[in-house]
Amino acid sequence: MVRQVLVFRSDSLPLEAFAEGKIVTAQDLNLEDGQYTAEVSLGGGSGRAGVESPARLRVENGNVFVTIVWGSSNYDYMKVGEERYELMGTEGSSTFEIPVAGFDWKIPVIADTIAMSQPHEISYTLTLDSSTLEKVQ
Repeated sequence: MVRQVLVFRSDSLPLEAFAEGKIVTAQDLNLEDGQYTAEVSLGGGSGRAGVESPARLRVENGNVFVTIVWGSSNYDYMKVGEERYELMGTEGSSTFEIPVAGFDWKIPVIADTIAMSQPHEISYTLTLDSSTLEKVQ
């Protein structure tokens, strides 16, 4: 009998694949509509990229959106799943607003950089730390 083992990267699985309670959601945190900040960490890529932390969050009707400010102005779009998000601004850095499915897990994203001889999509992960959430007055 031949045994096979399948291994999946957890950051490559959709939110629905996780058992309830494993990913912290806005509903779990009882987040009201409004503005917040939270620490965000970046993984993947070459290790040279960076994002501003803490990041600004907007909660609207139970949906969370984070403003990602890159340390470079060389990104022209981001993708979360199959959805593409366009650049909001480039005053010294590239800025995007993307949805947040949950906190305390690695959210897979793609950012397209134009810093090289031709554009390249680079895979990253973003992790929002729910323990650092602060409501902005």
